[in-house]
Amino acid sequence: MSATVTITCAPCCWGVDDVASPHLPVWETVLDEAAEAGFGGLELGPYGYMPLDPNRTGEALQKRALSIVAGTIFDDLVSPGNRDNLLKQTEEICAFITALPAPHRHPDQRFAAPYLTVMDWGHDERDYTAGHSDRAPRLDDERWAGMMANIHAIAELARDTYNVRTTIHPHAGGYIEFADELERLAQDIPADLAGLCLDTGHLAYAGMDPVTALKRYWDRVDYIHFKDIDPVIFREVMGERIRFFDACARGVMCPIGTGNIDYQAIQALLSERGYGGYITIEQERDPRNRASVQGDLASSRRFLIEAGFEGRNV
Repeated sequence: MSATVTITCAPCCWGVDDVASPHLPVWETVLDEAAEAGFGGLELGPYGYMPLDPNRTGEALQKRALSIVAGTIFDDLVSPGNRDNLLKQTEEICAFITALPAPHRHPDQRFAAPYLTVMDWGHDERDYTAGHSDRAPRLDDERWAGMMANIHAIAELARDTYNVRTTIHPHAGGYIEFADELERLAQDIPADLAGLCLDTGHLAYAGMDPVTALKRYWDRVDYIHFKDIDPVIFREVMGERIRFFDACARGVMCPIGTGNIDYQAIQALLSERGYGGYITIEQERDPRNRASVQGDLASSRRFLIEAGFEGRNV
């Protein structure tokens, strides 16, 4: 690739999605294994997983030559009554990530990392219809406007107080998942306020072609996530009534290059458009199934190198 790319990872590769789970590894283990796997950076993970203490966590990161490339809000973006909680998370996460040593900025990177990646979550009626656009209920105009107002408030606070770029991540099982919702989001949230974090796996899970979606929203794509989908398990779970993370526990997400996503076409597009910046590998799993984490991450990194995704810290 002509532009420089840094490949990073995320705690969800260790099954860290629900901070209430009793099966999560301690956060230092994630840092140790991310560093051992050769990554120079990772995401913060869900709110409450890593301690928001810049001295304690910053020292642990520096000791392992790691940086935090994004903080995450993974919560109910729809409910007006959740606004105070969302803004509290925004304040605490942005204050923390901006107190840490800044990640390297690439010449072709639109906005400096760390980012604040924002995802809607917490609605049973959508969790059980993840991947099924025809079955999934949509928000009415009033509730959609309420979600947009919450996102606007988050992004404005992050930008104006902390100079942090918000990137909105369509996520399977949330109210921003399918093509019509992504289109509506792009129309309703101004480009100067927030960008997009498009995730190849979530796009495919929702029935979109990742290359087509990346092309359509290229001017809004500030940050990218990579994952891959096991086609056999995907067909199985699409035939069941199942929550998204239960499908992940079944192994629907697999190492990059072993699933059904066309990474050759993605590499060609990113090379053509000169994408510079960060790409984060994710492979959601049950946290009790951590034995293969480092092998899977090594496999994903090896594939990306061989496929031409070359750059600093790849």
